[in-house]
Amino acid sequence: MKRASDLWSLRLTTILCCALGAGAPVTYAEESPKPTVAQEPAPGTSGGTGASAPAAAGESDQAAPATPPGVTDGSGTATAAPSKAPEATDTETEALDGPAPDQRTSRLLDPAGGDPAGRISAKGANDADKEKQLQGPSEGLSVLDRMGAPLPDLPAEKTYTGKLDEAYGAYQRGFYLTAMDLALPRAQGGDAAAQTLVAELFDQGLGVKRDRKEAAFWYKQAAEGDDPAGMFKYALLLIEGRIVPRERKKADELMRKSAEAGNPSAQFNYAQMLVADSPGEKGLRAAMPYYEKSAEQGIADAQYALAQIYTNLANLPPEKTKRAREWLLRAARAGYDTAQLDLGIWLVNGVAGEKDYEAGFNWLKKAADGGNVVAQNRLAYLYINALGTRPDPIEAGKWFVLSRRAGLNDDGLEDFYLGLTDEQQKAAIAAANKFRPR
Repeated sequence: MKRASDLWSLRLTTILCCALGAGAPVTYAEESPKPTVAQEPAPGTSGGTGASAPAAAGESDQAAPATPPGVTDGSGTATAAPSKAPEATDTETEALDGPAPDQRTSRLLDPAGGDPAGRISAKGANDADKEKQLQGPSEGLSVLDRMGAPLPDLPAEKTYTGKLDEAYGAYQRGFYLTAMDLALPRAQGGDAAAQTLVAELFDQGLGVKRDRKEAAFWYKQAAEGDDPAGMFKYALLLIEGRIVPRERKKADELMRKSAEAGNPSAQFNYAQMLVADSPGEKGLRAAMPYYEKSAEQGIADAQYALAQIYTNLANLPPEKTKRAREWLLRAARAGYDTAQLDLGIWLVNGVAGEKDYEAGFNWLKKAADGGNVVAQNRLAYLYINALGTRPDPIEAGKWFVLSRRAGLNDDGLEDFYLGLTDEQQKAAIAAANKFRPR
């Protein structure tokens, strides 16, 4: 089993595999330097949901599959790894494209086989017969990928009464040469926050030639000076083992110290380390306080993790379990496509709250429009079964074609598609060819 010191670029849903008793690697969230100043950068941070009465069931032109796949009803949720669908050509074809080269190997991606994850229940399904499941690994967007996504309102900031950091202020405004001129003398004098800022400028090549070795030197100085951001960044370098020799024990200690000092990215990543070291319930319970602190500071990955923990971990206080959907909503609003997929499924199936077909449809549509292949597959079933939307066989066919082209095979949707008329199939393919992820 690989752990934090061996591989640091994998996805958040390590925790979910661990909940099933399997070990998994650790994901690391990056953030900009955070000297002691009036304002801090929040590059890793993450309205209300649309609610209405469930849409009336309708009949499509073609018969829907007898047992449509979907997510587990009312008691739990499970999802497969989302992926971006390749852009199709504008030329219409008479038959479906063959599956794309194998880009997803997880068994969880096939909702038509075995005991599938991520199934959507048709109206009237017996909730008591559904078995609680955890979600599978995700390949959703990373924290850095989501930096440009619209974010929910942050808690009101406390009025800053300390000394302003002119060097960091210049950095925030994009005056990198000025920031270096102001920060370097302070860094040379032992100011740990300034050392982190100088390291960041060298690391990113901002105003100066990029020099990762020079950056590593200053990150180390900042870490030794107990600057939270410096400790976090140097811990990542020690885990990576490229610029400086790999030291797992030291990296773990620095990550812990940075997390306890309040760095939100370090809190999330230290939680991941704890789960990797102790797969299963023990690791999740030890990591939960760090996920909570990170989530409160806006890290969407931590918010998503809390939603899953609060839903699946037994004997938690009611005040925690009641917040599961709230945390998932926050992560979804931050642009986390896996959270959007799961939130749509939760709303359709009434997981951790009341059912809301229309809101569930809207979140699945958002994830599908963004290129999430699993959401595209599930959205097809909503169109077939008129859940949260009118029945539309052509739209259902379109989303099936897109998910199939991306390599997600589904026997139920295949049967539905083959039952369409030639004209409907051509219209579905034409719509799929025009699709571009938003």
